[in-house]
Amino acid sequence: MSVEIWDCVTKAPFGDQASVFTIVRDGNSFTGSNVAEIGELPVVDGRIEGDRLVWKMPTQKPMPMTLVGKAVIDGDRLTGTVTMGVFGKAEMTGVRRG
Repeated sequence: MSVEIWDCVTKAPFGDQASVFTIVRDGNSFTGSNVAEIGELPVVDGRIEGDRLVWKMPTQKPMPMTLVGKAVIDGDRLTGTVTMGVFGKAEMTGVRRG
């Protein structure tokens, strides 16, 4: 297992949301969390497909829903989207902590 920590920004419809995205890799799957102003969201069903990540984050704020993240890692950069139910998709970018 290995742990990666990413400083991320998600361009949500209600404003940019800074977060700390922790990835705990275990083969072709991962767990972890995404900690932002709204709280800590657990990462569930994380899958690693080469340089691509796909994961879910259940939340209760601002309403109960499951966020779906998809991202590509290129070196120390991460780019992707978070699908936020009725709020649509938001761009997500991140930089790996050294």
